[in-house]
Amino acid sequence: MNTPNPLPLAGVRVIEFTHMVMGPTCGMILADLGAEVIKIEPPGGDKTRKLPGLGIGFFRSFNRNKKSVVLDINTPDGHAAAVELIGQCDVMLENFRPGLMTKLGLDYDTLSKIYPKLIYVSHKGFLPGPYEKRLALDEVVQMMGGLSYMTGPAGRPLRAGTSVNDIMGGMFGAIGVLAALRERDMTGRGQEIQSALFENCVFLSGQHMQQYAMTGEAPPPMPSRVSAWSVYDVFTLADDEQLFIGAVSDKQFITLCDVLERPDLAAEPQFANNALRVAVRPELLIRLGEILKHHRADELSPKLEAAGIPYAPIVRPDQLLDDPHLKASGGLVPMETEDGMTEVVLLPLTMGGRRPGVRQALARVGEHTQEILARLSGRAAA
Repeated sequence: MNTPNPLPLAGVRVIEFTHMVMGPTCGMILADLGAEVIKIEPPGGDKTRKLPGLGIGFFRSFNRNKKSVVLDINTPDGHAAAVELIGQCDVMLENFRPGLMTKLGLDYDTLSKIYPKLIYVSHKGFLPGPYEKRLALDEVVQMMGGLSYMTGPAGRPLRAGTSVNDIMGGMFGAIGVLAALRERDMTGRGQEIQSALFENCVFLSGQHMQQYAMTGEAPPPMPSRVSAWSVYDVFTLADDEQLFIGAVSDKQFITLCDVLERPDLAAEPQFANNALRVAVRPELLIRLGEILKHHRADELSPKLEAAGIPYAPIVRPDQLLDDPHLKASGGLVPMETEDGMTEVVLLPLTMGGRRPGVRQALARVGEHTQEILARLSGRAAA
């Protein structure tokens, strides 16, 4: 898919030594925004390509718009080629275990002596400090960073249902690249950027940390929270369908009661304002539940939308492939893979009214090796 105007990172060249989710997310964001991203894969290809189960979609999701080059950086020739390629790039990305890139001589301290303009992004479990040598996974830092505690019911910490910190880590890596490119324009020098899972998760928990700092009371897990609003919950409707409904103001509560054809509920003195309703919230939710179980979701939803009441069906990820808004707004687009066409989710932003999209098929293992290595001194495409 060709864009009519150059993308903002056109002309920026990125070399990527990454796998799994965090590093590839960073590279994908930069690639979507127009950078030439060269993904270095080991012989046989990135093992992420062949993950089973919940990891089966990782490679397709986070590696579009990239070129694939196979190099064995553990051999002298492969290592030398990698170092020369790095010198032709503006940015290098990596997300391997602590110490590995140093062992390979591909760490920032080594490379920056040869290439002082290089912007080098490390995606790790932890930023420098007592934990920095620990290995981390998204689930590990969700437990350490307060997210699992806040997500699950009391006594049952629960990880979020997707790789939130891995993806967020890639986002912050990309933000760091954009800032470093701007700074390099002014100073002429590159720098090392570090993005880490644990610090991402703590950033997500920051609002709850401030709640404690301001009140002296530890916040309870979200399922046990004291809601600021009386109507802000998931209700079971007819045929066991579920719908989230939120009425976060007195006006919205009155409107909700009108939609449900129960203005008498809004007229009861104990429900006169939000503070009073919160005080008797359990009783109110039971009464609303009895009313709502007689309504069908497909009939109630358009009425709530027309009335301006926040609502949401409980949607599975597979159902999003047919979401009318995503399709109409261009948020889902086709991408060619080795197995045929698939629909992929674009970056959640527009720039000047356009969505940075898919510009090429998902790269096959080593598809661009000859093209890229032909740029190196003393080499030519076979």
